[in-house]
Parts: sequence; structure tokens; C-alpha cells
Amino acid sequence: MSTTIRMPEVLANVTEAAVQKWLVAAGDEIAVGQPFAEIETEKAVVEYTAETAGTVLELLVAEGDSIDVGAPIAVVGQAGESAEPAPAAPAAEPGAETPAETPAVSPSATDPESAAPVAEAAVQSPSSPAPASAPAAAPSASAADAPSASSTPAAPATDEPTAGRRFISPLVRRLAREHGLSLDEVQGSGPDGRIVRRDIEALLTDAPSASAPAPASPASAPPASAPAQTSPPAATAPGAEPELVPHSRMRKTIARRLTESKNQVPHFYLTAECRVDALLAMRAEINAAGTVKVSVNDLVVKAVAGAFRDVPEANRTWSDDGMLQHGSVDIGIAVSLDDGLVVPIVRGVEGLSVSALGAQIADLAERGRGGKLRPDEMEGGSFAVSNLGMFGTQSFSAIINPPQAGILAVGAARQMPVVVDGALEVGSVMSVTLSADHRAWDGALAARWLAAFVSRIEHPLTILA
Repeated sequence: MSTTIRMPEVLANVTEAAVQKWLVAAGDEIAVGQPFAEIETEKAVVEYTAETAGTVLELLVAEGDSIDVGAPIAVVGQAGESAEPAPAAPAAEPGAETPAETPAVSPSATDPESAAPVAEAAVQSPSSPAPASAPAAAPSASAADAPSASSTPAAPATDEPTAGRRFISPLVRRLAREHGLSLDEVQGSGPDGRIVRRDIEALLTDAPSASAPAPASPASAPPASAPAQTSPPAATAPGAEPELVPHSRMRKTIARRLTESKNQVPHFYLTAECRVDALLAMRAEINAAGTVKVSVNDLVVKAVAGAFRDVPEANRTWSDDGMLQHGSVDIGIAVSLDDGLVVPIVRGVEGLSVSALGAQIADLAERGRGGKLRPDEMEGGSFAVSNLGMFGTQSFSAIINPPQAGILAVGAARQMPVVVDGALEVGSVMSVTLSADHRAWDGALAARWLAAFVSRIEHPLTILA
């Protein structure tokens, strides 16, 4: 009996992923624990190991294809056994809401890109209107202006799908709607003639977005009696039209998670200014005497851990069942990427030396930019630090990354007038803004923690203690 391998949820809350690279081929013998595929999510590339031993009968997903978690990606069984299609999705639980009308779908109609049975309704002629209760399953009439499907490279020959039905993956249907594509002439290269993303790549390259304005037709021209324009319309420079760039998985996840954070987490903000002349002098001495260079950010993160030692009751996070009081200081470090960011976690910061902490941060940042972080390196933590000082930003407010309870936004150190014992002098000042989750922290607790942090920064020898 063959076994269907489905797209795993390699990271928490990930709903979509892609097979970046297959590490096996059809016909290969595999064992439990053997590297099977490299799975790419919006956060990292994770090596997925086989959980079933046997022979790889079929690989259902092409490298680079993005599909939902739970969708079939491969079939494993005994040598010589025929690959069976993935079983249909299980029936809904009692009381679950279901569509009013669901077309009958054979087990072979299970979509490899969605793990759900998918079938288009029987194609109707233009003269026969669709039933009023049927959901719209095809692009709007504006799709007639889309490039002809004849520009698509010829798809490999496949068996004709069940008469009267066309099997189309949900991803393809969504892209067709967004780009106004007609799929009438597209031949599917998936199982049972199913249309998958690779079948419409050429159309996606050439087709304008469905949101782009349609060219005016003669019927839409103003009547002859309409008053003439007093001035000609402004000419549009070539290439001035905006270009629709599809969202990456990382960008969509950032948008979703931070929108949820702002909507569901009650943020409040406290700002403080730290004089950092002594901190910068100590850093210069450390770097002059040691072989491992220490950054200002390393000292800031270490000072954050010291503030949690001074105010241990602040090292907690909210959960629906109760407050989680953390025993160690695990801090997320915001790492900027070309099109997004990741927040790897440094664990047990209170027990690390400044040089060891700097080495860990540098390693996590390098692997984060290369997409090589492990799932466990991006989960958990009670607090985070985001430093934009290297870009010259003076101050900003950051959004909390749940389930953490706070994040410290660090600006650039700059010289400015300061008053010391009634006298005016020039000093180096750094502005920091604490974003706190009001469910876990009250104002007084946040103020005590921030005061402890400022004290550590302004008396930097305490950071090393």
C-alpha cells in the first residue's frame, strides 16, 4: 500500500511552503530519517527528513512550486507498486459549515497543490447562463483582453480529464482572477490533466494585472454633444505605469503577523535617552585589547539582559491560560534581509560573555540572510531588540513580535548639548523606545525596567559583571 507524503508544517503558523530542492528522485530507496527535501518557507529553508521507508514512486510537486501545508508532495511505497493518487479530503466534522452545493469529485481529482479535491463545473456555452446558485469559477469577461494561451509553450500530452470537468488548482484559479487570464485553451500537465502553476507561467509573465485600467472602447467615448476639454490631458511618460510585483511568502507573513500584533496586542510606549560616552570608550578599549570585535549592539543586548536581572518580574509573556514567567533571558535580534526580516533568538543571554554574545549574533545574522536558520532558532523568546542606529535613525517605535512581551527600538548615538551639574557640555546621546504589551507589563513595571536598562548603559562596567 503506497503512502502519500504531504507538505509538512516545518514552522509554526506557516500555511504555505515550497519544495526548494528534492534530495531524492523517483525510484530511490529511502529510510526513515533520510534527508528527503529542502522546504522553503517565508522565514527559512528547512531540511525535511523522511518519516516513511520505502521506494519513491512519484514526486508530485516541481521544485519551486508553492503549495499549501498538507498538500500531497510525493508517493512512497514498495518497488514496482503503482503510485496511487492521494485520498480525498476527509469529511467535515459534524456541525461544521459546508457549502450549499458541492460538485461530486472523484478521488483522482485531489489537487497536489492544495490537498483538497478540486473540480471546475462543466463548461457551458455562452448562450446557456450559469445557475444563480453556482459560485463564479472562471475569470471575468475582461479576461478576453488577456494574451492568447497560444503563446504558452506546449504542455506535455496528458490523458483527457473526466468529461465535462477541468481540474484547476486553487493557486492557479486565484492567479487567473488576479491577472484576468483565460484558462480555456490551457492544457494541464498535472495528474488527470490538472492545470498547475507551471502551465501558466508564460501567461503570468505577459499578462497585465487585473487591477490595471482597461483600454477605453469606442462605446465609452463621450457623446458628440459633450463639452470639449479646455486643455489636453497630461501625457503619461513611457514606463510610468506602476508595476505589480507579487508578494513573497516572507512579505505576506510579515504583513499578516504584524497586523495581528497591532490589532490584538495592546501596545504602549516609553522613551528614554542614554548618555553613551562611557559605553563607547569601554567598547574602544575592549576592541583594542581583544581579537573579537564587539559592536554597540552587542553591548545593548547584554544591557537588556542585565535589566531583566535587575527587574526579573518583567521577564514574562502573556498567554490565555496565565502569565509565563521565564527563567532565562532569551532575546530576539531583528535581522534585516533584502525583502523582509527575521528575528532569530539568542538564548541564555544573561550567562554569555559579550564576545560570545557577539559571535552568536553574527552567526545568526549571517545564516538568517542566507535562509539557513533552523526552526527552533526562530521560536520563543520573551523580548526583542531592533537597532536602526547604523542607518542614522535617531528614534522610532517598533511593533512587538508575538508571543514576546516587548521590543526595544534603538536609535543612533549622536552628539548633542547636555547639562551636567548645571553646566552645558557636549555628550553622545542615544535614544531608545520601549514597546510593551500592556497585558503582561503595566506602566510602572515598564518604567522600572527601562530605568534599569539606562543605568546599565550609562555605567557600562555593570554590563560586564
